[in-house]
Amino acid sequence: MDGKRIKIAESNFKRYLDDGLIKKVNFEDIVYQTYLKNASESLNVANELFKSKTSSLWVVVSSYYSMFYIACAYIYKRGYKSKGEIVHQVINESLVILARNDIEKHFLEEYEEEREKALSASENLLKDYEYEKAKRSRFQYETTEEIKESRAKTSLERAKNFIAVIRQLLK
Repeated sequence: MDGKRIKIAESNFKRYLDDGLIKKVNFEDIVYQTYLKNASESLNVANELFKSKTSSLWVVVSSYYSMFYIACAYIYKRGYKSKGEIVHQVINESLVILARNDIEKHFLEEYEEEREKALSASENLLKDYEYEKAKRSRFQYETTEEIKESRAKTSLERAKNFIAVIRQLLK
């Protein structure tokens, strides 16, 4: 992730804190477990919809929401909770600020000798989240069925990968 993008995320995160769109909170296991359950359930729904070819739109939407909920769980475990009308953007920026270093470390450990590959994988994981956030919105409101179907599998695979990495960080 380039320095300019990180600076934008830092600025937004500080503004969201100031505006009360994200707050420091005390950890409650029930909230954390709910995020994890919602992430798993959303991914399972996406898988079932994809297998049954029921709705490409809802594969994309459910895949994104599985990523969103696991991101909320990660951010919550770090001591923050978001609320308000732009919660998806707040979570996106918070993820860049709160998870970037942990994700980089995860991939560096995984690819010990291939540092550049690890950093690229880390950056791509955060970009995948950001892309799926935007794609979910476009797909819900602006896309034809043919395009939805051709991209649903990509969304599902990105969600599976994102959840797997964040679950490892949460351990």
